[in-house]
Amino acid sequence: MTDSKQHYLLIVNGKSAGNPALREAVEGQRQAGKQVTVRATWEGGDAEDIVEQYGATDITHAIACGGDGTVSEVMNGLMRLPHDQRPALGIVPLGSANDFATSLGLPLEPGPALALAMTLSAYPIDVVRVSAGRGSESSTGYYINMTTGGFGAEITSSTPKTLKRMLGGGAYSLMGALKAWRHRSYRGSLHWDEKQEEASLLLLALGNGRQSGGGQVLAPRAKLDDGLLDVLLVKDFKSMMELTKLINELQSFPYDGRFVRYFTTTKMTVTAEAGDPAWPLTLDGEARCYKHFCAEVVPLALRVLMPDDCPLLSANHAA
Repeated sequence: MTDSKQHYLLIVNGKSAGNPALREAVEGQRQAGKQVTVRATWEGGDAEDIVEQYGATDITHAIACGGDGTVSEVMNGLMRLPHDQRPALGIVPLGSANDFATSLGLPLEPGPALALAMTLSAYPIDVVRVSAGRGSESSTGYYINMTTGGFGAEITSSTPKTLKRMLGGGAYSLMGALKAWRHRSYRGSLHWDEKQEEASLLLLALGNGRQSGGGQVLAPRAKLDDGLLDVLLVKDFKSMMELTKLINELQSFPYDGRFVRYFTTTKMTVTAEAGDPAWPLTLDGEARCYKHFCAEVVPLALRVLMPDDCPLLSANHAA
């Protein structure tokens, strides 16, 4: 007998629409009496439109079936809806990195992931609003996991999709190792709280979640529901001796190290140095380039299906 109170909308990345394990999992849940509607994407932006289209219906759960980019698109679609009309967000990871799903502690196989989504509780979490550009050229979007800028974003945007599929998260590490030998720094002005700083950075990470780039932990103390951004700044180095010091500091993430700084804030604004190119960024794995952007926490904006003992929840202090 179908549970009329729960209606699951699965938004499937079109490239995974024929996944046999996912099809089998969906059929199994339907046979178990679950009400499941499946829609596949064709091109970028479809997931947002699908969520918005179904938002006014009886959908109680929106399940993103794909990688981090698909999760981000579904989340952005949910943010188009009034707060009290947003279905809970669930995840069936089908991407190459699956950073957000991994950090939540979700299974990486379609069958177990979908089965678990049918039983998990939904917890309210923050998202991060990104306003980019100025004036008529400005745009606004949201991310749920992490934005990286500079070196980290270069790695994500330049890693070929075929390599991602072959090596998974290892592809990001490989590209990072190759680029480290001919890195460049990114200069700009940073504003947060009452502070302003001119910086030359190798890497900037603004974490709501903890990891990016196929398993690289860049915000180890982040919580999804604390109303804060965890900020990692990695300054440029000029010698192998300085690189060694930088690597050592990355083991402890100091508040104010020589090359590594790690702190929290609710809002960060970045403006590229005049005359310099736009900063390469990745928002939940999706490549962007901005000369000016602002990231600001939107507290407890969404409910997300996750394990009760998820280490990214503030209630689990020991994690």
